Amino acid sequence: MGMRAKHFGLVGVGVLVGVAASFQLSAHAQKAGAPLPLDELRQLADVYGLIKTDYVEPVEDKKLLSEAIGGMVASLDPHSVYLDPKAFRDMREAVQGKFVGVGVEISNEDGYIKVVSPIEDTPAFKAGIKPGDLITRIDNVPVRNMSSDDAIKRMRGKVGSKVTLTIARPGEDKPWVVPIARQEIRVVSVKAKMVEPGYAWLRISQFQENTLDELAKKTKELYAEQPEIKGLVLDLRNDPGGLLPGAIGVSAAFLPQPNQVIVSTRGQVADANQAFYGRREFYAQRGDPLAGLPAGLKSVPMVVLVNGGSASASEIVAGALQDYQRAIVMGSRTFGKGSVQTLRQLSSDTAIKLTTARYYTPKGRPIQATGIEPDLRVDESAEGDLLNALRVREADLQRHLAAEGEKKDTAPRGQNSSLAQQQRALALLKDRKPIEFGGQDDFQLAQAIRHFKGLPVQLAEGVPDADKPAPAPLPGAEQKLPELKAPPKK
Repeated sequence: MGMRAKHFGLVGVGVLVGVAASFQLSAHAQKAGAPLPLDELRQLADVYGLIKTDYVEPVEDKKLLSEAIGGMVASLDPHSVYLDPKAFRDMREAVQGKFVGVGVEISNEDGYIKVVSPIEDTPAFKAGIKPGDLITRIDNVPVRNMSSDDAIKRMRGKVGSKVTLTIARPGEDKPWVVPIARQEIRVVSVKAKMVEPGYAWLRISQFQENTLDELAKKTKELYAEQPEIKGLVLDLRNDPGGLLPGAIGVSAAFLPQPNQVIVSTRGQVADANQAFYGRREFYAQRGDPLAGLPAGLKSVPMVVLVNGGSASASEIVAGALQDYQRAIVMGSRTFGKGSVQTLRQLSSDTAIKLTTARYYTPKGRPIQATGIEPDLRVDESAEGDLLNALRVREADLQRHLAAEGEKKDTAPRGQNSSLAQQQRALALLKDRKPIEFGGQDDFQLAQAIRHFKGLPVQLAEGVPDADKPAPAPLPGAEQKLPELKAPPKK
């Protein structure tokens, strides 16, 4: 058996060294000239050989290698992931704005699956699942130490089929079990309406392939209904992000100059150090979905609403409009997901989604693990920002990519709220219906309208001069992007 193990080990070394060498040829995968860690590769091959010879039952080579790749990528940060054929297919569907599932955004926390936000008008939302809930079992299978990707796979399925989720809500004695029928989730990317004469509300729930087309359609309808709009609220609350071109295009729709920088990126390889401008070539491959937009969009006074569920692409938009003083950002600090994931296809139906850079606002402010701090901190209700005590942010995630100046640590920071605050929030939220963004009881939206009218805005507790109106936004102020520099060589 020793000879057999040695045989598998040698075969494994050959395969693994060959794979590693192929990666070395790519500038994206490994710095030129860096030596291969042969001792570690031999150890990996030895483990591979031992599993093949000594494990209690046979294991397919494909499964072992697939799991090895998945584990290697997942160990980097919460957003790098190996996409097997099913996950790759699911990702494509999600980008197109449709998939079959329950409709919930999730993250990992302390080995459990935590709800970041239920997607509006989906089975999870209608079942009463709330941000901060912990999913402890899926179809009675414990999720302890299950990856987010695996949890998503288990919640996906055929239309009409049922999945049973066991939910633990902090502060409640017993978990509750809820069966949910899977549906085709078609995320409506853009919603819009006139809140009252002269004041418009435009909501982007997620940045998808069709977001810019929907934005153009909705804004034209708003201006056709009321040509003289005095104030526009761009609602990015609970927007988990999505495609970068969508974020660039949305920002460009409101900025007066097309040559303004929207966002920049910095990473290890040369092509990760880029600046992205509000020009058509940066947000559309064919045609211009923003052609013919109402001219008033470039100068209408704006408020951007954000919260702890606003992440990634929504933070790019909020940061750009804030840096250029094109809009007042209102709400609570955003999620802080300011990293770039690049899709590297491995085969026709597999890929890795790899973190390759960090995002920076036009003024060079980092977004990663810090988020966008609003100009006006306004709670979600007159009673306070209850859900904020329950939300998890990027900096709370294990293995999160460190912010600039942050000591690299695998341990999460922990939420910025005490157990007492969380329990109080849960008690108050227990019988409260989820906030309907854009509805009559939307407190933050009401404060945005008060800001437009020059009336006092009720700011969050602890904010000084709460009765002092904020200054009016200055549209289109030019800003220079700091020179992009490659990271120092190690």
